[in-house]
Amino acid sequence: MCGRYTQTQSGAELAEAFQLTTEPQPPPRYNIAPSQPVSAIIAEREYRIFQWGLVPSWAKDYKIGYRLINARSETAAEKPSFRAAFKRRRCLIPADGFYEWLRTANNKKKQPFYIHLREQPLFAFAGLWEQWEGGDGSYLETCTILTTEPNELMQPIHNRMPVIIPVADYDRWLTASPFQVKGLMKPYNASEMEAYPVSTLVNSPRNDGPDCALPLEV
Repeated sequence: MCGRYTQTQSGAELAEAFQLTTEPQPPPRYNIAPSQPVSAIIAEREYRIFQWGLVPSWAKDYKIGYRLINARSETAAEKPSFRAAFKRRRCLIPADGFYEWLRTANNKKKQPFYIHLREQPLFAFAGLWEQWEGGDGSYLETCTILTTEPNELMQPIHNRMPVIIPVADYDRWLTASPFQVKGLMKPYNASEMEAYPVSTLVNSPRNDGPDCALPLEV
């Protein structure tokens, strides 16, 4: 699962890393939560803002998106909620780290961890996006983050992790056929990642400052 993440890089850094046609101006975010607006890159390296939580085009109620913040990569190509987007509307979701919670030994609380890449300050989750129109004329563009089995780093913390797309495969993820991208949906190399405990400040989406991602003092 991926339910919180960070994206603190500047618009110039986003434009350079993803070879964007325009330079966006996103604010730094240290605790991005479901239902909030998020940065995304679609085909032709176009920068977009989506609401996190995918609403299928056929949905009668946009609230279904609250339950569809993640999609299992193993079944996304077949699931009714995701298969159209998997075929035609894949995206890259920029991030510089994400959070996951480990249940403590006494089973009474969970310890949040921050996970990031050691040598790459900006990376991309594999995402899907959709367009939805309500009966009242309302319109939404939404997205979800694909997940996969955990690597060796993530296994002690959680049984899922987000799919991270290598830089060399950005265009392949955005434009290749569904069959050609299946090999990209795998756990990222654990040796290139780091995880450390952080404050429970991150438990509340109201907290969105640098302190959320600082290593926990012990």
